[in-house]
Amino acid sequence: MPRIQFSKPRVFSELNEFLHFIAWYVRTRGYKWFTKFEILKDLLVDLLYQKRGKYTRPFMHFGTIGLVFLVITIGPVLLSKTESQAKGESSQTVMSASIFGSDFSTSQAEDVARFRGGETITHFVAEGETLSSIASRYNLDTSTILWENDLTEKSVLKPGQELSILPVDGVRHKVARGETIFSIAKKYGLDSAQAQVIVDYPFNEFLNDETFGLATGQPLMIPGGVPPEKPAPVKKVAVTGPVDVVVGAGSGQFIWPAAGRITQGYSFYHKAIDIANRAGGSILAADAGTVVGAGWLDNSGYGNRVIVDHGNGFVTLYAHMSVVQVSPGQQVGRGAVLGQMGSTGRSTGVHLHFEIRKGGLLNPLSFLQ
Repeated sequence: MPRIQFSKPRVFSELNEFLHFIAWYVRTRGYKWFTKFEILKDLLVDLLYQKRGKYTRPFMHFGTIGLVFLVITIGPVLLSKTESQAKGESSQTVMSASIFGSDFSTSQAEDVARFRGGETITHFVAEGETLSSIASRYNLDTSTILWENDLTEKSVLKPGQELSILPVDGVRHKVARGETIFSIAKKYGLDSAQAQVIVDYPFNEFLNDETFGLATGQPLMIPGGVPPEKPAPVKKVAVTGPVDVVVGAGSGQFIWPAAGRITQGYSFYHKAIDIANRAGGSILAADAGTVVGAGWLDNSGYGNRVIVDHGNGFVTLYAHMSVVQVSPGQQVGRGAVLGQMGSTGRSTGVHLHFEIRKGGLLNPLSFLQ
């Protein structure tokens, strides 16, 4: 029986020929277009390479304009979202600040504004002005203006004369190579313990906040720095003999918390007193109360410190201790030992940083007996 053979339908052969034609067309035309694209790209690259840098400024300008546009359009949306988060964080800050008085941050901001952020300004002498009137205007001693402007008490001021006005009493120093805060302090009548005043001044900058390194040529403010004839600091001795050991609310009468001498007094940027003693010694509670903080509580410059709430609105703080000998919640009597004097935290030598607070930072010298 003969075998029957079936031929493929004509439509399949035509479709096959059409597909082969499409493949050939795409391959041929695509290669030509790709070749032209490569030639055009090489020409463009050569042109940009020859004029490299020419379009940098227009590009930066358009980029800056675009960035400003994004900030203006998207910025308010982002701020509205962060405000609600900031409210929650601020409540915690207010709670911690309430221990020392709600007016503390406000008074600090006012002090910074009052002293011009540490800037030295130029004053042009007006007709009829005197050295004392200019000093009074800027809340400075006349000696500070004399020292800064190389004047003497016999100098005569002339209208239009320029005077440099420092933000605080003291001297301004330009750091020379090899100098340290200790050598600079000594140069202006301060000893090694009093060098702490340079560190505490908030507008002085250091290369390293732990070693207090200085850059050659940088300006440095020396608060309280004066010519060598400045009298020696007044020595104060902690109370001796029996002390009141009654535990409970404080009496409002404060005893000296440590033996030594005052190396830094109360000022707008240092609302406390520093009592230094190379031999160290015990630190006493200035009045009866309850310990509300003890130890190295955070990364601030206080180091080891003790905070005592006296139950009558007064709070005292004792900082830079080498050893803390009390714990939070402990009641202490007037004259009780809180710890030992040291130099922990942001400190340049063994001393006690002592604060009295009541709705703000008060001058301890107005309360100590």
